[in-house]
Amino acid sequence: MEAIIYNTKGKEAGKLALNEKVWGLSWNADLVHQVVESMRANARMSTAQAKDRSDVSGGGKKPWAQKGTGRARHGSSRSPIWRHGGVTHGPMTVKDYSKKINKKVRAKALYTVLSEKLRKGEVLFIDAIEMKAPKTTEAKGILSALSGVKGFEKMLTKKKNAAYFATGEKSDAVSRSFANFGNIEFDAVENMNPIDLLNHKYVVIVSPEKAISFIEGKLATPVAAAK
Repeated sequence: MEAIIYNTKGKEAGKLALNEKVWGLSWNADLVHQVVESMRANARMSTAQAKDRSDVSGGGKKPWAQKGTGRARHGSSRSPIWRHGGVTHGPMTVKDYSKKINKKVRAKALYTVLSEKLRKGEVLFIDAIEMKAPKTTEAKGILSALSGVKGFEKMLTKKKNAAYFATGEKSDAVSRSFANFGNIEFDAVENMNPIDLLNHKYVVIVSPEKAISFIEGKLATPVAAAK
């Protein structure tokens, strides 16, 4: 399996061999859904906290006598049936929403999404992006050139979540140059995950030799054992 490598001017600059065990997987919606939902659950913060009847102030005195008033019996105004009383079974900060994700399952879900993106023609390989200083105009020029590649015409015009750039070589100048584009996310390949890939139309892999080496080398071993 081969893929074309482009330069920042949108011209072909070579070819890249891809591992079919990583880039040739069939779509598995159940697997991807399981991993995505688990990742969202793990990112959920347990910050909501309701006061139960032991946390509400006041209510230490019995509101009225048990009998003889003609009214219903009550022992405390902190009761959940009273206004401003405690909350029954409300949200608590001690609740843990996290879910375990096996490494093999997480890796295979990432490969499945990458395979589907490649199959749809939504993965672009760029040889390198080099900048000596942060330049938004240079970044816009690169996006304009890449949008000239067949199938990637919407990279510059799509208002939201146009492309996810994953780079094998970190560069502060490059990442800052793309930071002003609200429809582009620029990140290191180590941080690539199924949610980011699914949230964007295109996936652009910069410095593919190093990026692919990480993707296929670091993650290929657990996936090869998964059935």
